[in-house]
Amino acid sequence: MDLLREKGFTPLRVILAFSVLSTAFHYWHMVVRPRDYPPINGVPEVAGQIAIGAGWVVFTVVAILGYRAYLRERYRRALTLLLVHSLSGVATAGHFLVGIPWLPQVWLIPLVGDVVAAVLVWSFVVWAWSVLNRVSARDQISTQH
Repeated sequence: MDLLREKGFTPLRVILAFSVLSTAFHYWHMVVRPRDYPPINGVPEVAGQIAIGAGWVVFTVVAILGYRAYLRERYRRALTLLLVHSLSGVATAGHFLVGIPWLPQVWLIPLVGDVVAAVLVWSFVVWAWSVLNRVSARDQISTQH
């Protein structure tokens, strides 16, 4: 677990800061300029704005809870929460499934940033989970002998 503590904190801080900032810009833009994005049939604009704003708050709280769990060395809980947080970037990729938003290029940066952040979170979780699995396997072998 020392490896998770020693090598994991800095990358996790950087990844989460990037993710929260990127989603903040992107989700904010979706709330204030919803007509720049393809509509979802049957969802009123105001309801979408409320859901998007609330979604950002929920995803950010989950990221904070994941980070706090990581600090407390509750790694399995932390990694699960981080995967839930990464859904904020996965949801962003959904824009391209319903149509490409007609945005000024500067607003495509946080959109792409959200997807990149999700991939970074997944990569971190895969690395941390592999460390946990190696430590668990090592502990099982040492207790059997």
